[in-house]
Amino acid sequence: MPTSTRPSPTAVIVALVRLAIAALVIAAVAATLADALSRGPVNPFNFFGFFTIQSNIMLTVVLIIAAVQLLRGRPNPAWFLLVRGAVTTFIIIVGLVYVALLAPLGAAGGVPVEWANVVMHYVTPIYGLVDWLLVGDRRRLAMRQVVWVLVYPLVWVTVVLIRGATDGWVPYPFLSPETGYASVFGYVAAIVAVFIVIGVIVFALSRVPAVLRVTRE
Repeated sequence: MPTSTRPSPTAVIVALVRLAIAALVIAAVAATLADALSRGPVNPFNFFGFFTIQSNIMLTVVLIIAAVQLLRGRPNPAWFLLVRGAVTTFIIIVGLVYVALLAPLGAAGGVPVEWANVVMHYVTPIYGLVDWLLVGDRRRLAMRQVVWVLVYPLVWVTVVLIRGATDGWVPYPFLSPETGYASVFGYVAAIVAVFIVIGVIVFALSRVPAVLRVTRE
């Protein structure tokens, strides 16, 4: 069994920051859901079907687990580091896709609650990258494992395409069948390529020495 040690002051600060970001995301998702409910019934499959919402929730879970591990003075298991690397990739892509494809659409491309939109499309992508780069509770990830980054997005996009072809609901306009499947699959191919590229970058960053040492040797 892994041994526990007393967390360093830096580890405590990092853990508290992670918990604060997690709380902020929970508040942002709750505010967005409350706003949607104020305008009528909400289909949970639609509301939670957005990759933005899902990625922010996954990041929240990862941050809470990572914070608890720091406070307990315990190292992260290998499987969790792989999950964290994948989720970091997801949240960075949320920010990139929003800036490149959705922000130009204005309110139609983002979260209706302005501050929650800022949290889920700007704050968490930036924080996810900074935390991964600076905090030293990670280890090197093998590049051969980067293929695991594609598993969840491929399942998500498959569900979206099936729903778009059946009940017509899609979370983002560029995935709508009304634009033509050539366009849709072009976007899907581009998104897969982006996941691979960003995943490789995130995994490569796991080899960069961290600035903040939060574990005791």
